[in-house]
Amino acid sequence: MGTDPVHSDDLTEDAFLAGRLRLRQFRRGHRAGHDAILLAAAVPARAGKRAVEFGAGTGAAGLALARRVDGIDLTLVDIDSALVDLAQINAAANGIAARAIALDVGASASQFADMGLPPDHADHVMMNPPFHAADRHRASPDEGRRTAHVDTGETLDVWSKAARRVLKPGGCLTLIWRADELDRVLDVLERGFGAVEVIPVYPKPDAVAIRVLVRAIKGSRGPLQILPGLVLNDRQGHPTAAAEHVLRGGALGSEPCGETALGMREK
Repeated sequence: MGTDPVHSDDLTEDAFLAGRLRLRQFRRGHRAGHDAILLAAAVPARAGKRAVEFGAGTGAAGLALARRVDGIDLTLVDIDSALVDLAQINAAANGIAARAIALDVGASASQFADMGLPPDHADHVMMNPPFHAADRHRASPDEGRRTAHVDTGETLDVWSKAARRVLKPGGCLTLIWRADELDRVLDVLERGFGAVEVIPVYPKPDAVAIRVLVRAIKGSRGPLQILPGLVLNDRQGHPTAAAEHVLRGGALGSEPCGETALGMREK
C-alpha cells in the first residue's frame, strides 16, 4: 500500500446509506454518488459469495454492498493506486473486510491471476464503467475524473470480457450504464451471457430513463427480461419511497441471480 492519505487536506469525508457508510474521497477528481449506490443495490449477492468490483475508485459501491450483505468476500479493483489505497483505508475505517488491488481491467488473464483473480473465480462482478462518449462529453481537465467518466469506445467490451473471464459459470454480472445506449450493452452481453435483466432508472415520473441497471448470467441461455423501473423523485422533486429504500442500503429488483437464476431460466 502507498502513502496513507487520511490526513491530507485534499480529502473529504462523506456519508452514504443514511450515515451507515462513511467514505474518504479526494476533493478533486471522480467522486462517488447515486450511481454507485444504485449499482450496489442491484447486486443480488449472498453471504459467503465472492464479489469483485471493477473500477472501484474509493470503494463506494463495493463497500455499500458489503454493508448490506454481511460475510461477502469482496475485492475492489482500480487502475489508480492512490484510489486503491484510499479504498483499503475506507474498508478498514468502516469495519469491512475487503481487499483493494491496483489493476487495469484490461490487463491479461495472467496478470489478473497474479493478483488473486484467476478465471472462474467470482460469484459476482459489479461495475460502473466510464460511459460518456468522448465526442459528446466535455472532458474534465482533471485526469482522474476524465478516466472515470469518458468511454474510449472499447470500454464496455473490454470490461465485459474481463468480467466473463473472472466469473464462475452461472456467476452474475451487474453493471450500470446510460439508458440511451442499452442496445450497446445488450449487444456486448450476447457474447457469453444470458438471462439478462434490465432495470430502468427514471429521474421523475413520465421522464425518459437516464440509467439502466443490467444483470446477466455467465453461460445462461435464458431470455431477456425488463423489470419494473426505479423512479428517483416524485413530481415535487422529493425522493420516492423506493429511492429512499435504495439510498439507505436496501436491495433493488428481484432476488434470483447466479446459479439459482441459471437453473430457473433454463428449465
